[in-house]
Amino acid sequence: MSGDHLFSPFQLQQHILKNRIGVAPMTRMSSQQDSVPRQDVLDFLVRRAENGAAMVYTEAIVTDYESAQGYPGQARILTQRQIDAWRPVVAKIKAAGALAIMQIFHCGRMGWPEVNPAGRIIAPSAVAPAQDNPLTGEPYPVPDEMSLFDIEQVINGFVRTARGAVAAGFDGIEIHGAHGYLISQFLATYSNRRSDGYGGSPENRYRFAHEIIQAVDAVIPDETLLFFRISNWGVADMDVSLFADQAEYQAIIGLLNKEPLDAISVSTYRFSDEAFGSGRTMAALTREVTALPLFICGQIHDRASAEAALENADLVLSAKSILLNPNWVAGVRDGKPLPLHSSEAANVAYTEEPLP
Repeated sequence: MSGDHLFSPFQLQQHILKNRIGVAPMTRMSSQQDSVPRQDVLDFLVRRAENGAAMVYTEAIVTDYESAQGYPGQARILTQRQIDAWRPVVAKIKAAGALAIMQIFHCGRMGWPEVNPAGRIIAPSAVAPAQDNPLTGEPYPVPDEMSLFDIEQVINGFVRTARGAVAAGFDGIEIHGAHGYLISQFLATYSNRRSDGYGGSPENRYRFAHEIIQAVDAVIPDETLLFFRISNWGVADMDVSLFADQAEYQAIIGLLNKEPLDAISVSTYRFSDEAFGSGRTMAALTREVTALPLFICGQIHDRASAEAALENADLVLSAKSILLNPNWVAGVRDGKPLPLHSSEAANVAYTEEPLP
């Protein structure tokens, strides 16, 4: 793959992206009582657009005021005040020639009661992560198994949040089905022990994701892009494979391929890792069963890794590299030596220190 490909335009529905580089969605936990991120965090997104990224994601936005929150200081877009706070940010990202994408999610069992307004944790089944919560040092609480009423309420939260994103002017919405959060919890037998229509077979475990995608698609304009993010790892119990094998993963991708999606975003530890003993990467396995545009992230830190990642994807997403280096896109374009940053180096994202 030639380096020119990385900086060639890419058409996504009616949009023409100026290159194949995007800012990955990154949790910042900076919002105050009004569920709006700090101004310096919002300015960070605008600056990355102005410095060459073709697509800029928000951090994941939680979808309700009851059970969606999993960390302190998370943002929402459910009130007019929140919509009004995001609108000028979106306008500036667009003015810089980038797409503005809002990622939305429900944390499910990854939260704890004290961070949720309703003091409640819900999940597909009453199964807690095995590891302790790194933020509290305590075991995760056993969640309530979701009733059909809970499922309906959660879907309503995704719908309301999507409406908020549209009202703020976002070009697209990504439904976060990765990293062991609620949708991912339904997809994985590790966390889904249900025996009703939402558990058991891959098709049943996929039903919750399907209903959310369909409900969100029904309330957004045709021109609003709709993405879905998927991974085989979660933020807790990270060594657990969330899909049993290649066949199960590809079956879920096949189901996503039937949805009204404009792209699938594949999140990995390292984009080049072999998946499921197949001899191929997660992106390659995904590409085998869908013609949808694919985004990829995971240790893409310089020009060589970005070009390699595009072998089986259409757009690369940078997290740590673009978080810590405002001029990362220019550095990639110029072929500069660029470091592979550690997760510890990126912990500055969770402090009050403004990023450059």
